[in-house]
Amino acid sequence: MAYRTVLVVLFDGVQSLDVTGPVEVFTGADTYTGEPGETYRIRTASLDGAPVRTSSGLTLVPDHALAEAPAPHTLLVPGGQGTRGPDPRLIDWLREHGPRADRLVSVCTGAILLAEAGLLDGRRVTTHWAYCDRLARDHPAIEVDPDPIYVRDGRVATSAGVTAGIDLALALVEEDLGRDAALSVARYLVVFLRRPGNQAQFSAQLSAQTARREPLREVQHWITEHPGDDLCVESLAARARLSPRHFARAFQSETGMTPGRYVDTVRLEHARRLLEDTTDGVEQIARASGYGTPEAMRRAFVRTLGSAPAEYRRRFRPAPAREVGTGPHPPR
Repeated sequence: MAYRTVLVVLFDGVQSLDVTGPVEVFTGADTYTGEPGETYRIRTASLDGAPVRTSSGLTLVPDHALAEAPAPHTLLVPGGQGTRGPDPRLIDWLREHGPRADRLVSVCTGAILLAEAGLLDGRRVTTHWAYCDRLARDHPAIEVDPDPIYVRDGRVATSAGVTAGIDLALALVEEDLGRDAALSVARYLVVFLRRPGNQAQFSAQLSAQTARREPLREVQHWITEHPGDDLCVESLAARARLSPRHFARAFQSETGMTPGRYVDTVRLEHARRLLEDTTDGVEQIARASGYGTPEAMRRAFVRTLGSAPAEYRRRFRPAPAREVGTGPHPPR
C-alpha cells in the first residue's frame, strides 16, 4: 500500500488539539493496518524549522522547516490564536504550495490562513462558529457555511472547532482505507464515528440561548427531557403559566429560537442518539422522539440531514467493538 504524506503546518499560537487530534487519527490508522509509516507518514513543519509555542503554552518541535518539507498528499493547516496575525511568509508558502497538495485540509481557524492565501476562493467552507462572520466579511469570494462541523468541496476540506478536526480526519481515513479502519480508530480513541459533516456545530441547548426567566428555562429543560410529549405552544405556555401569544414571543426573545424550531431541533437530536446508540426500531424511535409516525421522522431527517433514518443509522452507528487482541491487526 502506498503511503500518504500528511504535512501539518506549525506556527506560534497554534491550537495544540488542532494538531494532535488529527495526527492521532492518522497514526491510529497505521496501527489498524499493521503497517506503521506505510499508510500515513506524518510530518510537521514550521517556517524556519524552529520549535513553536502553542496557545496553551506547550512547545512543539517540528520535523522540518517548511522550505525543506516533503511534498504532501494531505496538507493540514490547524487553527489557533496565531491565525490572527500570521507571518506573511507563511501565507506566501501556502499560496505557492497549497495548490500542489492532493488534499487541502484546515481545522478551526486554519481556514483563515488558507483564505489569506487565496486557496478558498469560490469554495464552500466552514470554520469555528465565532469566526464565520469575519471570514465571510473579509473574503467575499468564499461561501462560508457556519452550521456544519466540516465541509468537503472537491480537494478542499474545512472543519469547525477542535473536536471537529477529529471528525474530519476520521472521514478522510474512511475515504482512504474504508469504514472498518475508521471505526477501529474511533473505538480506540474512545470517540465515535457518528457525526456527519452536516451536523450542526451546536446542539439545540447550545445554539439556543438560555432563557433569563425561570419559567422559560424550566420549559427548555422540559422539552429536552420529554421530546415525546405534547409540545405544542399551548401546552408549553400552560407549563410556563403564560398565554400562548406571550409565551411564544418571550421564548423567541430570550432564546433566539421560536418554540417550534427548538422542539424540532431537540426531537431530531433525540432521534439521532437513539439511532446511534440503540437497536430500537424506527417506528419505536419515531414515537419516543415525538414524531408520531416513521414518515414524519423520515421527512425531518431528509430535510435537515439529507438522509433517511435507516440510512443515517447505517452510516453513523458504530459497529460492535471486537474483543481487544482479536482480529488480524490488534492495537499495539
